[in-house]
Amino acid sequence: MSIDLTVMYAAHDAFRRDLERLGKAAADGTAFTPQVRAGWDNFTRQLHIHHTAEDSDLWPRVQRKVEGRPADLALLAEMEAEHALLDPRLTAVDAALKDRSAELHALVQALASTLDDHLAHEEGSALPLIKEVLTPADWGAFTGRIRETQGMRGAAVFVPWIVDGIPPADRDAFLRALPPPVRVLNRLFWEGSYRRRGLWRA
Repeated sequence: MSIDLTVMYAAHDAFRRDLERLGKAAADGTAFTPQVRAGWDNFTRQLHIHHTAEDSDLWPRVQRKVEGRPADLALLAEMEAEHALLDPRLTAVDAALKDRSAELHALVQALASTLDDHLAHEEGSALPLIKEVLTPADWGAFTGRIRETQGMRGAAVFVPWIVDGIPPADRDAFLRALPPPVRVLNRLFWEGSYRRRGLWRA
């Protein structure tokens, strides 16, 4: 059995989508509404959970598998360094939103570029390495760490956040990767609650 990276790719796409939304809002002058701020707060929470789990659990797990392979160890160091590069850019955007700064659009573009470079690097190099060296049990332990951090309350936001506005085929692929009870909860309760919050509406 191979590792299924569907949820990982879907999360990456959701991060890109949210920064596109923030960039558009910054460009058209609607970035300072409560709904856009709520969208940003959710984005930063999801990104923090994602990267914290990678740094604390995923990369060390991979590192143990590639001892004696300098190129792979260097790649893992690059992943952690790229996470660190994002921190000041996230802080700058957060401050610009709070201060209603005219620099917001430029700061969002800088963050989006840095994040996209990292995600592309991870998808092109680190995820293939993960599929090569980790077992499904290893991957399950990592994803279990994320689920534990999110909890049921977090899952009730994470799942509808991922499928918010994505193409039907991608939505179906993502939902098929989830346990059936989660799909039922999302359909009956979570998506409606998420839509009522109106994240990113100008």
